[in-house]
Amino acid sequence: MASSDQTVLQFTPSSTSFSAKVHPLVIFNICDCYVRRPDQAERVIGTLLGSVLPDGTVDIRNSYAVPHNESSDQVALDIDYHQNMLSSHQKVNPKEVIVGWFSTGFGVSGGSALIHDFYSREVRNPVHLTIDTEFKSEEASVKGFVSVSLSLEDQQLAAQFQEIPLDLRMVEAERVGFDILKTTTVDKLPNDLEGMEASMERLLALIDDVYNYVDDVVEGHVAPDNNIGRCIANSVASIPKLSPQAFDKLVNDSQQDQLLLLYLSSITRTQLSLAEKLNTAAQIL
Repeated sequence: MASSDQTVLQFTPSSTSFSAKVHPLVIFNICDCYVRRPDQAERVIGTLLGSVLPDGTVDIRNSYAVPHNESSDQVALDIDYHQNMLSSHQKVNPKEVIVGWFSTGFGVSGGSALIHDFYSREVRNPVHLTIDTEFKSEEASVKGFVSVSLSLEDQQLAAQFQEIPLDLRMVEAERVGFDILKTTTVDKLPNDLEGMEASMERLLALIDDVYNYVDDVVEGHVAPDNNIGRCIANSVASIPKLSPQAFDKLVNDSQQDQLLLLYLSSITRTQLSLAEKLNTAAQIL
């Protein structure tokens, strides 16, 4: 048994297990700030806004960049700009509070501990979000971290960044855009039909995964999970039961309505353009 006067080196973990949900607006804002950064700036940092859900999950919904100067041993933030931007955002949406900060680049850098210490005074247990805008891993990887203290008895020595799970909250249209954004080269932007085709292929792949899981459970290869079973049952029950003929008619009718709207809008656009040219010619004469 260890003696009572023995020195103990220990990590102080967070009080709760952290996870975060990131909305696509945050990622697009950060990428836009990186493109508009000053020429001499190597990375962009800023504030994350959102809320903490009742289960402890951090919901990140907005962000803004904060000007800074960074060297090898110190970081200077424009605190006045940070406070003014926070005040402006909370006038529009008072429910959004500071939940952490972001930086561009691959992983945690040397000055991250200093910046994290500043945001730790703004909010308890801030989340550090990083986005690899230089595509070092062949895609724009998004990671989240929290700080864990390393202490020697009562004296804090350092902080360690521990990665946390991230959930990218995207609807299908936003995911198509994000898949294009995170790749290094893009031949062309997909049109509506190509985006729908990619979504259908992804949906079919997910359905195949569900089929394989159910077959494995029925055959006894995988242990059943009641939560997954309820989720599958709720998903199936939410879809109305239609015959193939009724489904084809529903899709065709909807497609014809869309084509009719496109045709009418094209005619309207042509008429407005023609009227504008005739009006301009009449004024010249």
